[in-house]
Amino acid sequence: MPLPKAELHLHIEGTLEPELAFELAARNGVTLPYADTEELRKAYDFVDLQSFLNLYYELMAVLRTEQDFADLADAYLARAAAQGVRHAEIFFDPQAHLARGVPMGTVVEGLWRALGAAEENHGVSTRLILCFLRDESAESALATLEAARPYLDRITGVGLDSAEVGHPPVKFREVYEAAAALGLRRVAHAGEEGPPEYITEALDVLGVERVDHGLRCVEDPALVERLVRDRVPLTLCPLSNVRLRTVDTLADHPLPAMLDAGLLCTVNSDDPAYFGGYAGDNFTAARRTLGLSEDRLRELARNSFLASFLEDDEERRARYIAEVEAYEFGDAVS
Repeated sequence: MPLPKAELHLHIEGTLEPELAFELAARNGVTLPYADTEELRKAYDFVDLQSFLNLYYELMAVLRTEQDFADLADAYLARAAAQGVRHAEIFFDPQAHLARGVPMGTVVEGLWRALGAAEENHGVSTRLILCFLRDESAESALATLEAARPYLDRITGVGLDSAEVGHPPVKFREVYEAAAALGLRRVAHAGEEGPPEYITEALDVLGVERVDHGLRCVEDPALVERLVRDRVPLTLCPLSNVRLRTVDTLADHPLPAMLDAGLLCTVNSDDPAYFGGYAGDNFTAARRTLGLSEDRLRELARNSFLASFLEDDEERRARYIAEVEAYEFGDAVS
């Protein structure tokens, strides 16, 4: 039985496994520029964030219908549940679909087919977070939020992702103010490839409640002190950091030092189809390579539920945390 955990940093489009990509391509008459799944997997050799994003957006071409998005989400939920995920807060990138002529309703209704049945089918509770692409304009972000208005009963919060460098959080001040006025929770990618100043800006300008990645906070002791004091969660993604060369090897990952500093860290998978592992795989890799103790693993799992947007269901949060406290470790953790 895997360690119970919440996944808080997961891009649903990043769960598109090669086999499903080819299946959906055939269903929708899309020709992929790869001979087979093996050749496609070989393309998953990234030198940086941008090289990953190029392939990530290319493969989205296979996602066309509500059923496509439902199949994508259901496949993720099955894998996540098998690795101990009890609660998932799932990002999606509507601008990347709207630009291809796929309506907001198709995306949200399709995802909701799977998310609405996630507890019954997989034992996983879910939340949906709409992400803005930071390398698109602020005007596009505002238009995207407007397009999402009919579906806000399905959407818990907003986030900010895609190419970070050169796109500071301040660019999205207006859309985050609008999201806050609508009662949406706010998160943002910051401090992955961008500098620590982006983390500070995301907190001060966007009012984020959780920082996605936040890895480079360690370069600014005053920022670390603030994050610890204010208990701001960080959604770290160890295998992603290695695959995108943010850290040279997993052994170099600052996760243990960040925990020692008192930061509220969580471990997540980011884009697992591309980065070599789902949530449990990230826990297992961190345990083996970074020598994390059972107490540290339990802390990370507990943190994931504390950092989740479950304020509307504190009874559920308490139940999940009780599962973590009662967990008995075996030889492997996933």
